[in-house]
Amino acid sequence: MLLTVSKPSATYFKFEKDFVENGIRCIPMIVRFKLDAVGIKLKLREWAKFNSRERNYLSVKSCNTAMEVYNYRLYLCQLIKLHTGSEATELQIDENPAWQIVSQVNEELLAHAELYGWKITPGQWENLSELQRFALLKLCREGHENKNFPIAMREFKLVDQ
Repeated sequence: MLLTVSKPSATYFKFEKDFVENGIRCIPMIVRFKLDAVGIKLKLREWAKFNSRERNYLSVKSCNTAMEVYNYRLYLCQLIKLHTGSEATELQIDENPAWQIVSQVNEELLAHAELYGWKITPGQWENLSELQRFALLKLCREGHENKNFPIAMREFKLVDQ
């Protein structure tokens, strides 16, 4: 019997398609999610120095258990040092991030959705995956290019196409 082992694949959203297909030129949400977990701020100019294999590995590398978080952080810090000669920029890890609070929809997100005439119900919020909630909160932040926010809202089936 022949056993085939498939290569792990990352979770990318459809709204990320344009920059994921060409060597993952921008930092995808799955990596941003992991960056928040490990407390590292990765600048786009640092990301740009990584090769496609390293970018993909950061997308697929598991970062759930305490040991995986530690190993992810260590690998990322080594990559940054290798490619830039600088130390990684640390971020404070939020012990109670808004995307983990499923009992109520974040006020900033509600206000941003309202700009489009949309509402997000607590039931809709609760039914999203943690990564989807994370993405919406990142996409609605002030100072963030928000062009993907309405696309994500449609992709997550929170509003009509």
